[in-house]
Amino acid sequence: MILNHIWGLYTHPKEEWQVIERRHESLFYSLVHILTVALIPSICGYFAAAHIGWAIGTGDPILLTKSSAVVMAVVFYSTLIGGVFALAYLIHWMAKTFDSSPDYTQSLELAAYTATPLLMVGITALYPVLWFVVMSCLVAMSYSVYLLYSGVPIMMNIPEEKGFIYASSVVTCGLVLLVGLLAAAIIVFGVGLGPEYVGG
Repeated sequence: MILNHIWGLYTHPKEEWQVIERRHESLFYSLVHILTVALIPSICGYFAAAHIGWAIGTGDPILLTKSSAVVMAVVFYSTLIGGVFALAYLIHWMAKTFDSSPDYTQSLELAAYTATPLLMVGITALYPVLWFVVMSCLVAMSYSVYLLYSGVPIMMNIPEEKGFIYASSVVTCGLVLLVGLLAAAIIVFGVGLGPEYVGG
């Protein structure tokens, strides 16, 4: 089953990381997991943008045209998948510094399951009120960071003390990556490639 580890990561994460580390599913399995879970925020975001409308402050809900919402959903989906692969690359690239030698599949497993709460929280877009979605994303981000800190020592087979520094390095690089993606989005919107609004 594609999503068989998710429940365990929410209820008993350290034990579930040990199960994941022992099994080491194939690269294909990790890819299917990422491609499936990343559909949640993309589809929910499309539906919210094109059919419900985003409530920002006290004004009328903001709606995108359906064609613009589809483009945004596809770009968002691609960006999410690219972000997970970039996180896996960072994990793999930094491994030697911390006396670990995972293969890329192990790094991708760690990145995929760490990112899962952030991807699954995309369902909150079906109630597209900005403060609610932002608060939900902050909770999901906190849990993703916790999963990273608890998973690194187990998946990378290193002591917890070293794992803490390793995970902190990944979090720092991940934040730089996130800022870079946001800056790229602002530049794209600034040159006129932003969304089209209904009635705009």
